[in-house]
This record gives sequence, C-alpha cells and structure tokens, in this order.
Amino acid sequence: MQIAMFYHSLLSDWNHGNAHFLRGIVRELINRGHSVRVYEPENGWSRTNLIHDYGPGALTGFHAAYPQLDSIQYSLERLDLQKELEGADLVMVHEWNEPELVTLIGQHRKECGRYALLFHDTHHRAVTAPDQMGQYDLANFDGVLTFGEVLRRIYLDRGWAARAWTWHEAADVGVFHPPSPGNHRRKKDLIWVGNWGDEERTTELRDFVVQPARDLGLETEFYGVRYPELARAELEQAGIVYRGWLANYRVPGAFAHFRFTVHIPRRPYAQALPGIPTIRVFEALACGIPLISSPWQDSEHLFAPGEEFLMARNGEEMREYMRMLIREPGLGRDLARKGLRRIQAQHTCAHRVDQLLNILKELGVAAATRSPAPRPKPGDGRAWQPRDGSGARAFGWCAFG
Repeated sequence: MQIAMFYHSLLSDWNHGNAHFLRGIVRELINRGHSVRVYEPENGWSRTNLIHDYGPGALTGFHAAYPQLDSIQYSLERLDLQKELEGADLVMVHEWNEPELVTLIGQHRKECGRYALLFHDTHHRAVTAPDQMGQYDLANFDGVLTFGEVLRRIYLDRGWAARAWTWHEAADVGVFHPPSPGNHRRKKDLIWVGNWGDEERTTELRDFVVQPARDLGLETEFYGVRYPELARAELEQAGIVYRGWLANYRVPGAFAHFRFTVHIPRRPYAQALPGIPTIRVFEALACGIPLISSPWQDSEHLFAPGEEFLMARNGEEMREYMRMLIREPGLGRDLARKGLRRIQAQHTCAHRVDQLLNILKELGVAAATRSPAPRPKPGDGRAWQPRDGSGARAFGWCAFG
C-alpha cells in the first residue's frame, strides 16, 4: 500500500509521548513492504522546542536509532494535497493537527480521493476540551481510531464520526525490550520518565513518587521536560536528581540501570477515561522493569494488575510496594517476566498493524505489499515507488482547491 500519515512529529518526542507508537507503526508497516510517508508541520511545537532547548544535534540520535524513518516538513499554506496524496491507498491524520488541515484533507478525499481516510485520537481532549475536538470536520473521513473504548463511544455518541474503532497504543519491541542477559551493573532504585504534568498530576507525583522516595531514601532520578523551577527545587530538596529530556528511544537503556519504575497517569485518564493506560505502561513492561502504578481502571482488561504490575491505591501503599521491591527482588523479577509475556503476546506494534489491516479490509482496501523500499534521502522523500498494480486502487486526475 501507499500510506500517508499526518502527525505532529515523527522526528521529535519532546513532550510528545505518541512518538513511540507512531514510529513503531511506521517501522512495522515498512518492514511488511508498504510505502509510508509521514508529514509533520515545519513549525511544530515539539520539534521547535526540542531544537530550542537542545540544538539541532538533538535530532541526530533519531536518525541513528531509526535509519528507515524520515519525515516531510510542510507549511499548511504551501501544502499541495493533489500532489502529495496522488496514488495513496490510506491517509491517517492525527488529532494534534490544525482543524484546517483536517478539513482540507477531508475535502480532497471528497472531491479527488479514493483512498481510505482515518482520524487518529490519542489524547483526552474529547473529555477535557470537547469544544476543541468539535471543530474537526470528519464528515468525509471513513472513521476514527481511538486509543480506548471510552473514546470510541464518545465519537459515536456525540455524532463526531459515523464509524470508530478502538486502537490501543502498544510497544515497539524492536526498540523497547529488556537489556541483554548477564547485565549485572549496579542498579539505582527508582526512575520516573514523564513530564511534571501541567497541574494534571502534580499532586499525584508528590504523593505517589516524591514523598515515598524521600521517606525511603531511594536513589531516584526524574527525566522529562516542562519542569518549572519550583518543581526542580522540590525534587532537589527530596534528594531526587532531575536529568531533563530523555529521547524516547533511550528510555530502555535508562531503565536498565534501575530496580523499578512508576506510572502516574494524568487525572483525566484516571478519572474520566477508564481503560486507557497511555504509552508508559507498555514501555515499562516491554523493557522488563518492575512497575508500580497509581490508580487507573483497566476496564478493557489489557493487563493483570497485581500479577504483571502493582497498583497502589494511595501514597502509603506506594511506599510499601517500593519497600517490597527493594527487599524482595524475586517479586520484581516475577512481575517483570509476566508483564513482558503479556506485551509480547498482545501489545506490540505488530499486533496493532494486524488490527489496522483488518480495519482496512472492512473499508474495502486491499493491503498489497512489495519489497521494502530503501529509505529516501533527506528532501527526496516525496516520490513513492512505482506501483506494481496488485491490489492498488487507481486514481484519476481532478482539479482540487
């Protein structure tokens, strides 16, 4: 297939947790022989902030970690959809795009395209900012992929989409996997990877991580961006080391130095969007590191809390679980083994691509494949490989715009 994806960023993961899943899906599609082009705005806030804070060299590691992947930066004012989408079989548009882009692609599909067109929602704005989400015109889309059943129901119940599928995030196990056997480096205690929370989990971070780690005297490190000065000072007072931005593909290597990690979901997920764990749970279990989480409702039975990770109901219980993992390393190994087994059996990007291809079959799209195409040179990523005709859907020229 010829696939075009419009996402906020492929190159940058600064305050952009969806980058893990996007990269994994693109890699999996390419490995199966599909041609994939990812478009990202040239002034996207994630890439802009990453370069502002760490310089252009911050993107170098991405290309080393993902030699198959690259993106096309575009300006909405100069974007020629007639040219870019010619020959497409599937177009996917993420919800962190401008409503104007969504409308333009939908109009192109109506007037010119015979491709499948899907909207992809991986955020809580459908609950916390419904007026914003209501601005997206999805009338000409085939449907919506949501990363939780509760979101799927919202799209249908509010009439935002005629069709919707639950498409959970998953782990890119080609990048996120346990360290090599025989790694006996001295381990620190606790690692937290994530942002301070924009007041969506600040209290929870204090109650479930900062205070227990300080009380137990744990050797703890925090990684993430958007930490205000007051937060940094609070961490320092608690004896916690703040390390700043950590490229997502370097998270597995960081996990390997610690005994366990924690997951603190943002309040909208914990309170209003049951069944959505977000990517951090998939990352930790895929890397074989013991995980303790603050409360969230696994209403879709993705995991087995208590067997594959620990769920702490409050700060006191979190403190006790941390103490247990320090004193009983066998418990941590058992949790890690079972969590990893669950990921490998049900929650990899390969599983999600299988599901995506089944959804496309529902839409009448034949998933023809070819041998994987070589990675295009920078600036040369626009040309799809010549079509072989098998399973392809033909296009005629139309005057759009």
